[in-house]
Amino acid sequence: MAKNPPETIADYIQAAPAEGQAHLYQLYELLKHVAPKAEEAIKWGTPFFIEPRFLFAFSAHKTHLGFAPPAATLEKFSEELVAHKTTKNTLQVPYKKPLPEDLIRRMAEYSLKIVSERNDDSFW
Repeated sequence: MAKNPPETIADYIQAAPAEGQAHLYQLYELLKHVAPKAEEAIKWGTPFFIEPRFLFAFSAHKTHLGFAPPAATLEKFSEELVAHKTTKNTLQVPYKKPLPEDLIRRMAEYSLKIVSERNDDSFW
């Protein structure tokens, strides 16, 4: 990543590893389509979508990207995520593999739904 912290998500993606930028732009556009009214922000050096609270975030790494929805979303999709590399908080997508767009879209839509419906923080 660049020496100066990115101020926008576009800046963040431009500073990411070159081999991952296509995936990151694709993910960014997908998330913007799912949550067009969400605020976009860089928090802790990472792109976030907020509406009115945390919807999801993503991150660039040397060989993969990370998609981080709320914990309740990861739990809801846990059976489908078995086929993918995950951590406790993220779905990891290697840059050399296709972006699982349908899965990420459904996860993002679910995240938007639960954030819109809940008034507590029990699913974080």
